[in-house]
Formats: sequence, structure tokens, C-alpha cells
Amino acid sequence: MVPLVVASLFVSNLVQKNSSWVSISSLPSSSDDGSSPSLNTSTETLNTEVEGGGEPVDLRRPRVVVDVHSVGDALSAEAVMSRAAAPPLAVETVRVQEMNETQETTVNITSSQSPINDKVSVNDTLPLKPRKARVGTNLDKLEAGLWRARAAIKEARNGNQLPDPDYVPIGPMYWDAKAFHRSYLEMEKQFKIFVYPEGEPPVFHDGPCKSIYSMEGNFIHKLDLDSKFQTKDPEKAHVFYLPFSVAKMVQFVYVRDSHDFGPIKRTVIDYVDLIARKYPYWNRSLGADHFMLSCHDWGPEASFSLPYLHKNSVRALCNANTSEKFNPIKDVSIPEINLQTGKLKGLVGGPSPSRRPILAFFAGGVHGPIRPVLLEHWENKDEDIRVHKYLPKGVSYYDMMRKSKYCICPSGYEVASPRIVEALYNGCVPVLISVSYVPPFSDVLNWKSFAVVLSVDDIPNLKNILTGISTRQYIRMQRRVLQVRTHFVFNSPPKRFDVFHMILHSIWLRRLNIEIKDDREFVTN
Repeated sequence: MVPLVVASLFVSNLVQKNSSWVSISSLPSSSDDGSSPSLNTSTETLNTEVEGGGEPVDLRRPRVVVDVHSVGDALSAEAVMSRAAAPPLAVETVRVQEMNETQETTVNITSSQSPINDKVSVNDTLPLKPRKARVGTNLDKLEAGLWRARAAIKEARNGNQLPDPDYVPIGPMYWDAKAFHRSYLEMEKQFKIFVYPEGEPPVFHDGPCKSIYSMEGNFIHKLDLDSKFQTKDPEKAHVFYLPFSVAKMVQFVYVRDSHDFGPIKRTVIDYVDLIARKYPYWNRSLGADHFMLSCHDWGPEASFSLPYLHKNSVRALCNANTSEKFNPIKDVSIPEINLQTGKLKGLVGGPSPSRRPILAFFAGGVHGPIRPVLLEHWENKDEDIRVHKYLPKGVSYYDMMRKSKYCICPSGYEVASPRIVEALYNGCVPVLISVSYVPPFSDVLNWKSFAVVLSVDDIPNLKNILTGISTRQYIRMQRRVLQVRTHFVFNSPPKRFDVFHMILHSIWLRRLNIEIKDDREFVTN
């Protein structure tokens, strides 16, 4: 009863007094099975009163037709991993252009690559063709700044590496280190995020910070307190954050053991309805410059509440599973970090390669299709491959990681695993065994340079594969692990290039790949 009472309180707080908020019927809803219908549809009328009174505003103007062409139903993780470019930067620009009432606008999200494995530079398809200068509205000014950022990133590819007092990206861990560095600096220079203030804790503006879902809560809290990237003026924002926590919805909205996602989906629908009525930005882009973030397994399910949220918006997810409609072209894979105490004290470190006597290590619950195969072949069968369901009494999990050269990271029920980040923290080369998983920050990081990426079919040959890696190559990979873990460290307060800023950078990259145009005349200050 308590969770339901709390849920009723925060849902009621969504609606401000004297508002004319009604049920959302105009935004397309998901079908009962959670699948998204085609977006070849038009938005219907959404009426709300102008703040302070007046005639209702028709949020349908203009009528918008969305035509989304994906690169296929799902991009395989293997295809993403083998690319020589970051997927988001190899996409044609998305243009959202507002016309008059009698005309329609089409939003095309397409891939400029065919086939998917073509070797394309990280910047080859950035839209750099000069256009007529038309800097009249706030949106025009934002787009002009993004155009300059694209040009600067493209120039950086053939230029000199810029100095940096904190960190200089260099090495094969990056698809293009100089382009990434310049993109990061451009992000610091101009990226602005508007966090919708609507909604009350615990479901909104709150989240878990001491669990396997810790990145969900910590991101919400850090962004709410951020003064550098957050703007209180939505007219200056490049992207808009929907600050709900799926983990908290599961705790306070979902009826335990009901297997009914309806209450969670209605909460998401009601929230988007509210902000779409109060602000013009969701309807202006059909959600293309909005983003959500979730580390809960049900994050994708929550996004299916609205087709525009699933199809158009950026979804920053730990559960980055392409077989479950994760699209690396527009979505962001973020790391799953199990911060049981909320802090990193004692979690980062480890000895040199010469002091790691164990070849490979895994210990964990047996769930999902991959781990039973791993245990069948290797549990208690080889002193070099230490595979356990449960660690022997008195043996430390983290000590075992620090004694091992390679840490085996098989997917469970979901593709993400906190072991990946734990391996990086402990200086252990991760061995990823998964299907359809897009590793975190693959838009920037070349995982095959510092991790071993295997298929389920490789499990019987695991020892031969690992012993086949020369000592010299292992040492290279281990050094790269120590360097790249900078991007996975959680800091409070955040520090440059850490996991908080890498999440922001991945969202920044997606915003660089869309262009939003509004042909209405605005009077701006």
C-alpha cells in the first residue's frame, strides 16, 4: 500500500493547480505488446491554455509527418565493434523543419553507410556544406554554433593534437583520438542541457545511488546540481532531459509480481504529455532533441510507452541490446556500475601484469543463456581458468580480479554486466562474451584494442584463445585498460573525462547529428 500511496502523491504533483491537463491522446501510444507502431503518422491536436489565460494553443501546428528509415531492425554488436568509425557520427543530418498549416514536414533519419561495415572516418559524413546564413531565432543561433563545432571536429582530424592540462586522448583505444578530443572541448565550450523541472521525487529528480543501478541516480543528481552544462533557459538548450528514474518507478509505481507494465508506461506518457503542453520543444522536434537515461533492465520497456520516445529520442541505457531495439545510431550505451557504498574507495587499483598469476577468472550467478555454457566447460576444470558459481569461503572477489590477467564478463539475463567496469577498475583485461551487446562509449572507444571480444561459440576454446595472445600484446592491452578506465571512473564531484562527462559527450555527439529548423518568425531578446 505504501508504494501506491507515494505513487499517487507524486503523480498528483505533476499537475499544477489551475492547469487544463487532460489525458494524452494525441501522442501515439505503444501497442499492448510493447512494440512501436510505424511513425508514418501525424500528431493530432493537443490543446492547453496559454499561461495566464487566453485561447487554447493548438500544438498540432504544423502537421508533422515522420518517416523513419532505420539501418535495419537491429545492428549487430559485432558489426558495431568492427567499424572504423563511431556510429553516431556516420549518419546523415536529421532536419526537422516547421512549415505552414497546409504543408507537411518529413523527418528522415537515415544511415549514409551501405554496407554497415564500410570503413568511414569518424567525421566523413558530418554536414559541413555551407548554407545561407539565417541567424534570426534562438534556435538558428544554436544550430549555427553546432555547425561551427562540426567544422572544428572535422579539421581536428588532420591537425595537431591539442594540449590539455588534465588528459590528452591518444592511442588505438580511440577510433580517432584527435577528433574525440576536439569534440569534447567543443562540448565544454557550448553544450547546454535543459532539465525539465516538473515532477516530484521519488520517481522524478531522484534515483538509486548505491546499487547496480547507481549510474541512473547519480546522473540525475549530478546533472541537477551541475552549473556548467545545465541551463535554466530552455531557449539556450541543445537537448532536453526527461528526469525520471525507471528504477524508482519499479519501486513505487509497479505493482510487485503483477507483470503489468501499464502503470510505468502511463507515468511516462503522462509526463511527456505535461511537458509537451507546457513547453513547445517536444513537439518542435518530435522528441529528437530529448533524452532519457536508465540503468534498470526495464528502461527499454519504459521507452516503448511512446513511439516518438523510442524512435526519435536519445535513450541512454545500460541495457544496450540491439536485439531489443537498441539503436547505436541514436541511442547511447552507458556503463553499469555497482556502487554499493556510493563511493569508489578501494575499488580502483591492482598490481602489475607480472604479479597476476591467474590466467582468467569469473564468479557469478548462473542466469541467462551464456553463463551455463561457460560453467559447463570450465567450472573447476582448470587451474588457469578459475570459473565459479560461488567463491570459496574467505576468497575475495576483487582480490581474484587483481590476481587475474583476464576477467571473463559474460552476459546474464541482460547484456550489460558490472563486471566490465569492475575489470577495468582492477586493471584486468575484460573478456566480453555476449550477443547483441554494444559496449559503453563505442562511438569513441575501440574496445577490441583493450578487451577480448568473443562469441558464445568461442567458450570451449577460451584457454587456447587467451594463451594465444602474446605476452607483449597482453601488456599493451593491460596498459590501455589503465588509460581508458579514466572514462569509467565515478567522481563526486565529477571530473573532466570521467564517466559523467563521457555520458554527456555521447549525448552531445547525437545532438551534433541532427539539425532542427523552425521557420516561424520569433521575436527574441
